[in-house]
Amino acid sequence: MTTTSPLPAPGPLLGANLLCSLSMFVWAAGLPAADLLIPHVPALPLTGARMGLAGLVLLLVWLLVEGPSALARTPWLRAIGIGAMIAMGAWTLILGQGLTDAVTVAVISAALPIVGIALEVAFDGRRLTLALILGVALSICGGVVALAGKGLGLDLGLGALLCLASVVFFTLGSRLSVTALPALTPLGRTAATLAGAGITSMALALGAAALGGPGPDWAMLGWREAGALVIFAVLAMGVSQILWINSVGSLGIGLAALHINAAPFYVMLIQLALGGSWNGAQALGALVVAFGVIVAQGMLPLRWLGLGR
Repeated sequence: MTTTSPLPAPGPLLGANLLCSLSMFVWAAGLPAADLLIPHVPALPLTGARMGLAGLVLLLVWLLVEGPSALARTPWLRAIGIGAMIAMGAWTLILGQGLTDAVTVAVISAALPIVGIALEVAFDGRRLTLALILGVALSICGGVVALAGKGLGLDLGLGALLCLASVVFFTLGSRLSVTALPALTPLGRTAATLAGAGITSMALALGAAALGGPGPDWAMLGWREAGALVIFAVLAMGVSQILWINSVGSLGIGLAALHINAAPFYVMLIQLALGGSWNGAQALGALVVAFGVIVAQGMLPLRWLGLGR
């Protein structure tokens, strides 16, 4: 289950935070890839293709690494139920982004640590401390600063509500991946739940297609879009989720979620590598997020900030 016990030693704590940062970086790499796909593939078929491909690849990796016995011992009905929740999060996020823009999606995603900590307070007995509240506030402020560097414009209509629903679904699914499947390794938890997400989302997509729902614009899809799907599914979902679930198991969903507010900075780094420009506001925002993570996890005593003994 997600831990609310005293934090691990600095070494393991640093490793868990590095894993979480890497997870967010890999996840951010999928955002430019998604921009190539969303205009040509409706939300439900795109979710089915993304989850199906990610789940299939991770199942094969899991089978090779841990063997058939690991798959045989898995409570598959439970894993498929959790996967359906993660698939709902992915679907509502694509719907929300289609009705708004990437800036609004990123701002609403800043609610992830709030939702995560609320779940831990409600179900795990986590106590709200000054350090935790201050760390969350700093993390959110850092995300807003980073986004302000791109020009902050928000659409708080139906699209924003869908993005918020996505945050809730994803947070619940991530937490349950750890708490409801304790006997599985992080690789097993991720592979089983993403396989469940693939099964449910592909079934819904096929059902919608059979009823005459909108399908992909095949004429606009080529090898570039196929490569974008691999990045969007295997890297930004599969690999990122393995790292994420691993870090959630060590930090808890609330503290791990603080890292999401550094995502705009990671996107900027990726765009910089592709010929984009440096954005000082996004770099400053990432530093504020990192500071919030340090404060929330008690790695910087509040007395050093003049806020405690």
